[in-house]
Amino acid sequence: MALTATLYTFTLALADADRGVYADLELRVAQHPSETAEFMLARVLAYCLEYEDGIAFTDGVAATDEPAVLVRDLTGRVRAWIEVGAPDAERLHRGAKRADRAAVYAHRDPAPWLAQLAGQRIHRAGEIPVHALDPGFLREAASALQRRNQATLSVTGRVLYLDLNGRSLSSEIRTLALS
Repeated sequence: MALTATLYTFTLALADADRGVYADLELRVAQHPSETAEFMLARVLAYCLEYEDGIAFTDGVAATDEPAVLVRDLTGRVRAWIEVGAPDAERLHRGAKRADRAAVYAHRDPAPWLAQLAGQRIHRAGEIPVHALDPGFLREAASALQRRNQATLSVTGRVLYLDLNGRSLSSEIRTLALS
């Protein structure tokens, strides 16, 4: 018998002072059976931190030819390719060629993955930021998850302040170079 995805809803107030983005979001996020809660939360955070017109979740880990999050313009052209986790070099190369810009949000220590990518061919590798989310922060936030979630996410000076279902957490976002 096949396992089905678990659906989570987020009523989220976003205040990203770093980018001047303020929005009230209603998100429905499907967690694939093979996806950890930490990875799913990293997808939600990547969506919020990249939020702009045309942003959308893809099928996540079930999508073989798309990243976790895409930004398209009104014509359907891909403007941003946002990966979560540790994509392989070929996938990142393809995404960087297809979109105006690309970014990666790492939900685990990115050092081993970055070492594995060293010397691999990736289009515009020097322009692709790797945003490292603290695994302890994600683990703590995952323990506060419910099927219906109330959240406030504030970003100031590359520090995340997350209030999730009454639990307050904070964490710095480290940004590393891909190459």
